[in-house]
Amino acid sequence: MPTTTSVPAATDHGPLTEPPFPPQLVEELLRNISRATKTLQLYLPNNPIYQKAIDGLRAAFVPVWRQTAELVLSVTESEFRWEGRSVFHETNRSESLPWSFYKDGVRELTFLQGVEAEEIVSLLEILKRVRKAAPEEDDLLTLLWEEEFAYLRYRFVDLGFDAVAAIEPSANAGEERQVPLSEVRREVEQAAPEPEKKRAGVVSMEDLDSTLYFLDEKEIEYLRTGLASEGQIDLHRDCLAILLDIFEVQTDVKVREEILGILESFMLHLLSTGAYGSVAYLLREAAVAAKRAPTLAPATADRLRRLPAQLSDATVLPQLLQSLDDSAVIPQQEELDALFAELLQGTLATVLTWLRQSQNPRLREALERAAARLASANIGEMLKLIASEDPDVAREAIRRAGELKAAAAVTAMTKVMQTGLPPLRQAAATALAEIASPGAMRLLENALNDTDRDVRVTAVRAMAGAGHRAALPRIEAVVQGKALKDADLTEKREYFEAYGALAGPKGVAPLDFILNGRRLFRRRPSSDIRACAAHALGRIGTDEALSALQRAERDKDVRVRSAINKALRTAGM
Repeated sequence: MPTTTSVPAATDHGPLTEPPFPPQLVEELLRNISRATKTLQLYLPNNPIYQKAIDGLRAAFVPVWRQTAELVLSVTESEFRWEGRSVFHETNRSESLPWSFYKDGVRELTFLQGVEAEEIVSLLEILKRVRKAAPEEDDLLTLLWEEEFAYLRYRFVDLGFDAVAAIEPSANAGEERQVPLSEVRREVEQAAPEPEKKRAGVVSMEDLDSTLYFLDEKEIEYLRTGLASEGQIDLHRDCLAILLDIFEVQTDVKVREEILGILESFMLHLLSTGAYGSVAYLLREAAVAAKRAPTLAPATADRLRRLPAQLSDATVLPQLLQSLDDSAVIPQQEELDALFAELLQGTLATVLTWLRQSQNPRLREALERAAARLASANIGEMLKLIASEDPDVAREAIRRAGELKAAAAVTAMTKVMQTGLPPLRQAAATALAEIASPGAMRLLENALNDTDRDVRVTAVRAMAGAGHRAALPRIEAVVQGKALKDADLTEKREYFEAYGALAGPKGVAPLDFILNGRRLFRRRPSSDIRACAAHALGRIGTDEALSALQRAERDKDVRVRSAINKALRTAGM
């Protein structure tokens, strides 16, 4: 525990004057500061002991501020002194609070009223850091300067100048106790060693200072441009080009086999380091070299052509895609496109799997293009994947078939529309609508009775968009029947608008009856059905259709009137 005393100082400090208030108040405050400093080293801020120590420290400031607005303490190796008296003494340097300040040059501390509320905890945290700091970390003075205290002032000496005993003020120290600049300069000059006389034949660094500026601006810019162009050189590609040139020029089988071994291991190294553009370059140029190299043995040519197979291997490609997806830095889009352009047939399933799994937008963008190329280049593989047991792969294969408008995929999607899960049936219906072949339309006709609402909506929308009049009887049966009774508004409207698009002028009379007809013993259709009939009449747009809409303009149902007004505006009335 620290020991404190208020006994008068030694005689070398001179006679002491009466203090303005009892020193015991300062002694108690410093004991609380020391106690709180040690507590912070042992407990976290959410610990009750930590909070109790901070509260006790703040309370110790209260009686001091009743006597004065600032408290000035001198710092020695083992003491804090106030008004010439020792008010805190601690000799154990490993735990000494005065020594923590003294060793880094602080010779005086001034606490201003308000420090206990605003800055005392920050000061204790700095002391905690200093006691645990490694030699290369910031010292106490640096941490105090960074904190920019407003209620704490400190004076220090520059420990680099042993002969200067003056105390330097901090930035917040004001004008008091300033050491004249001339005096500091004189003491520094006295402490500095005498310059050594320069020996003949010895070159000093000072003699070369002027050579730093011997280049003019144009020469500096030339060097800067040259360095930038050198930094952009792809050394990997240069090495690959040299190896492939040797492969073509040297006809010895052993030389070529050795170069192939180097290329195979080099390719794996490039993949592991992320040089994907260089890998794509190697695969492209290897295919060219296989055709161009003279007197190439069949076995050597076959080995050269197998280089792309390493990239497309079922064990290598998933690992590559996993590393790309996990990487914080994704390669440039051009490099990814060039790399995936070298994938062989048979990798479409892996690409489609990762197209769903990937969380990286740029990787997904590159995989989208690779999947489109692979699917268009190998329709057979894509059709097999439509029946894949992996629903993600099957859904992506179906989507590719729709984008390619592959009529051959209609047969493969028949089973999906019959037995597939709703998400697959929805994807198949969308793809069939994009293909829009007669076979696709016939398959979509059957989807009008599907149990999934999204499948039905996609199918009826496709019928209307393609003008597939063969589906009119089915759609008319739904519109004039009770099948839409429990359907939502979107599905009702899609069926009615499809009916208007396919039936044309012949559909005006049935729709007019739904909108305006009077029934003697039956209730009128619901507001939703009548509003959908108004939309369908607007879709037909003939004079008879518009006349039917105008007859219902003053309908009592707000929803029906709104639909009629919208249909008339759409028709330009």
